[in-house]
Amino acid sequence: MPDSGPALSLTLHQAIAEIPAADWDACAGDANPFVSHAFLQALEDSGSATARTGWLPQHAALRDATGRLLAVAPAYAKSHSQGEYVFDHGWADALERAGGDYYPKLQVCSPFSPVPGPRLLLRPDAGIGPEVVGAALVQAGEKLGLSSVHVTFCEQAEWAALGEAGWLRRMGAQFHWHNQGYASFDDFLGAFASRKRKAVKRERRDAAAAGFVLKTLRGHEITPRHWQAFHKFYRATTDKKWGRSAYLTSRFWPLLGEALGDRVVLMVAEQDGVPVAGALNLLGRDALYGRNWGALVDAPFLHFELCYYRAIEFAIEHKLPRVEAGAQGEHKIQRGYLPAPTYSAHWIAHPGLRRAVGDFVDRERPAMEREMAALATMSPYKQAGGEA
Repeated sequence: MPDSGPALSLTLHQAIAEIPAADWDACAGDANPFVSHAFLQALEDSGSATARTGWLPQHAALRDATGRLLAVAPAYAKSHSQGEYVFDHGWADALERAGGDYYPKLQVCSPFSPVPGPRLLLRPDAGIGPEVVGAALVQAGEKLGLSSVHVTFCEQAEWAALGEAGWLRRMGAQFHWHNQGYASFDDFLGAFASRKRKAVKRERRDAAAAGFVLKTLRGHEITPRHWQAFHKFYRATTDKKWGRSAYLTSRFWPLLGEALGDRVVLMVAEQDGVPVAGALNLLGRDALYGRNWGALVDAPFLHFELCYYRAIEFAIEHKLPRVEAGAQGEHKIQRGYLPAPTYSAHWIAHPGLRRAVGDFVDRERPAMEREMAALATMSPYKQAGGEA
């Protein structure tokens, strides 16, 4: 489909099942579970990412003249901007005020998952770069009359390549924990300044004093009752935080557990044998990814214990380089999670909107870099010549 180079063709598929799992995963690799065929299929089979919910699958497959699959991309025609975590509502409003239609748009992402990772998934021997996939997606968007194409939470190399090809580049920030070869949680806390170390120990003592039984469950250890309880936790969080319907259906969790097996890591608090709170993580090759949290009880520091401290313990035990704790929450800094950049790239068809958004993101990027630098000064770790 690109105009230069070898003859390539792009097809769009309205179900991930139309692309064989082995072919998809040969492009996606095994590092990040959020772009695996199994994860995306669980979203569709559960009714979470479907045309009915405004997520019409348009998964891209790029092939050479022989029909050999070179690249894939998880893509959706969107009729809204919910569940993306890179906010473009203002862009939509601006175009619609000018008499244009922002929706539908093409979203290349892992639905409902603000998890950085590859988005333009190249077979290792494809012989092409991400900009070639990007060009094919732009041509598909133009032919379909879409307002825009968005590649969100992509890798920095994809972001740079698309930027060189004329896409608009945006930055965000998250909070990640990095393993410095710690032997234990106490070893990790030894890197903290004294006052910060004492605060974390106090939080863990208070969480333990509440009397919950805390468990870390993997894959086959997670039973249907755990998933039933976890959906209640998830709904409790979405109802309280956003006051709207949950994105993920109750069918998603057991399908996820079945599809990903021991790559699913569930931190659970039980009271009298009944699960009352939980934090869901997915295990990648080099990271533990924290995703969803919820509770039916209000207990001091239980959130921090399940979501942050036990994730760090798991990473240390399994010698994982990092834990990614997701979007938002400056409170994560004092628990050892420091700001890290996230990247997204955007192609917009309307010239006027493209100029306006380009000016905005060009000003936003240095502001985001300054904000991350300011947040980093709140680090709990010992500074050279500082508090012991």
